[in-house]
Amino acid sequence: MAAAAAALRHLGRAARTARTAPRLHHAPQLQHCRGLRLSAPAAIQVTVRDALNQALDEELERDERVFLLGEEVAQYDGAYKISRGLWKKYGDKRVIDTPISEAGLRPVCEFMTFNFSMQAIDQVINSAAKTCYMSAGAIPVPIVFRGPNGASAGVAAQHSQCFAAWYGHCPGLKVVSPWSAEDAKGLLKASIRDDNPVVMLENELLYGVPFELSEQAQSKEFVIPIGKAKIERQGTHVTLVAHSRPVGHCLEAAAVLAKEGVECEVINMRTIRPMDIETVEASVVKTNHLVTVEGGWPQFGVGAEICARIMEGSAFNYLDAPAVRVTGADVPMPYAKILEDNCIPQVKDIVFAVKKALNI
Repeated sequence: MAAAAAALRHLGRAARTARTAPRLHHAPQLQHCRGLRLSAPAAIQVTVRDALNQALDEELERDERVFLLGEEVAQYDGAYKISRGLWKKYGDKRVIDTPISEAGLRPVCEFMTFNFSMQAIDQVINSAAKTCYMSAGAIPVPIVFRGPNGASAGVAAQHSQCFAAWYGHCPGLKVVSPWSAEDAKGLLKASIRDDNPVVMLENELLYGVPFELSEQAQSKEFVIPIGKAKIERQGTHVTLVAHSRPVGHCLEAAAVLAKEGVECEVINMRTIRPMDIETVEASVVKTNHLVTVEGGWPQFGVGAEICARIMEGSAFNYLDAPAVRVTGADVPMPYAKILEDNCIPQVKDIVFAVKKALNI
């Protein structure tokens, strides 16, 4: 009995010591001694809207030269609440409802929709994109143009265009197109820090969608390099290449096709200009088949450029079948929902294109 009591007292002291000991400091030793495997900190769910807001907040805090301007971005918190709380935190001098031009600063200009950017296209193309070149590099133009791009829902022809090919056509601009919350935060922070004009094409329908945000992406110094694509899913039979919202459709189509024994490699382009064609080439060399997916119109589109670059390079020799493009319909966007749905690439369209490429 005495021995049992002593053992219990010893266990009690050990438990109290374990509760009060600093665990993180000794975690590697415990892991080594006991053969334990500590799991990585859990990712959190963050919507694209909140990721963009977080990126703006962190960059405004980090660099006093950064400021935000655009339609209703200040007191109204932005049309889509991307700038929520920033005007109250940083005031009228950093979050501005009236567009201005100030040398030496780093403005972030929000378009309520990129369809409205056509009213400013002379300044975006002829001023922002060309000033550095025309000044022999003496005058950098560190400005970000950001806002929702492409089809939304029920907004018809004048508010549903994808501008990826429009702005991706122009030398002097960098063009990014995020899909996930991690893309949105990392690419926006990289765009703000870049000394070149950057067009950031977001998607309104993704703003409220939650994505896992890794511990690394939660860091204030997290950025995604402009010009680097990401392989979202590994595969061996066909390469699916997309940007923005269609990346999610590609992943859904890949899951459907996997049940039929077809393994798709899904590439999230992230950047339209400069284009990471090397990642696409390496994938095509492995899979021998290519399908591009985008929400924009087919003629002179992003998919057309990807196909041309593959055809012109060494990866063309590895293709076992012609590349296939999945795009928006070559018509102005109709208002009726059933027609709208048939004008935008759907999962079934991607599945059909993959089977066509594979001849199955």
